[in-house]
Amino acid sequence: MDETNDTRGQLAFELSHIPAQGEGDFLVGEGNALAHGRILAFPYWSEPLTLLIGPAASGKSHLARIFADRSGAHFAGAGELEALATRGGRTPLVVEDVDRLGYDEAGLFHLLNQSMRDQRAILLTAREEVAQWPLATDDVRSRARRATAFSLEMTDDIQLSQMFVKLFGDRQIKVDPRIIGYLVARMERSTEEVSILADLMDRLALAKGTAITRSIAADALDRRAVARGAVQHEQDWDGPDDE
Repeated sequence: MDETNDTRGQLAFELSHIPAQGEGDFLVGEGNALAHGRILAFPYWSEPLTLLIGPAASGKSHLARIFADRSGAHFAGAGELEALATRGGRTPLVVEDVDRLGYDEAGLFHLLNQSMRDQRAILLTAREEVAQWPLATDDVRSRARRATAFSLEMTDDIQLSQMFVKLFGDRQIKVDPRIIGYLVARMERSTEEVSILADLMDRLALAKGTAITRSIAADALDRRAVARGAVQHEQDWDGPDDE
């Protein structure tokens, strides 16, 4: 079930916002510090290939944007890998979602070879470990395993809270820290769920014409529980109702 479509009515708003993806906007924590340090270490990489592995909304694309801003890297499209390999050169590249976007294997193989031969910096991002990539042969896998790999994880309440703060900040929304604590204590613990809840609460608040309140947070949690087929939580709250 779509989290925005249940017996309480469908929200008819499509919100747009521009995520803040500057270097100063990245929230560094225990689960991403090594990956962040790797990006900031460019151009002093001892090996040309870097692989960032992490779930959706873990910060891979944000780090890719920081890398591109620092290095002048080109974001490679799925259909241009062979041409980039043939053209050669040392302009840094970003190849995002390499395990999901159906890149041409031969082109990717040749590009990774060219990177290692000419010391061309390439940043790869993926959700899965190299062993899980949907490849027809082991050629690309063997080259990708030579990349310096970093995992991105959101490991604790503070990082989940920071992610809420950033996502609300991207929307120029101020939210009571107690509401964020309320969410973190009761939500499914994943970076993707933070993104879904932040977007859902923004939609609910717009539909009601109010700020994001405890009641809206509870409503969003309930909708997500229904969407997952889980039992709804008790809407407990330390303090008066905020509506």
